[in-house]
Amino acid sequence: MELPRVWVAFPITCPAAAGLIDLRATHRLADVLRELKAVSSGWVHNVRHFAWQEGYGAFTVSASQLEAVRHYIEQQAEHHHTRTFREEYLELLRRSGVEFDERYV
Repeated sequence: MELPRVWVAFPITCPAAAGLIDLRATHRLADVLRELKAVSSGWVHNVRHFAWQEGYGAFTVSASQLEAVRHYIEQQAEHHHTRTFREEYLELLRRSGVEFDERYV
């Protein structure tokens, strides 16, 4: 499978990686993430202790908002001085209308 263009940030102070992935109609998200995890595992283990979680969250972003999202991800450490990643993620789920059970987030 040919991987799509990927931009990922691994903030040191955040328990999660955030990224932008340019998916085409021929890409399946689960396949892309499995391949991304496989090709990146060696690199992240050399950088610092790291483990992939089982689940993931995926949200669509319009092309006009890509730079704003990229900037937001780059500034993630600053955002988490005032609220945790979990708090921020739950708010994003709620604002996006995603049904979820907090026990599994």
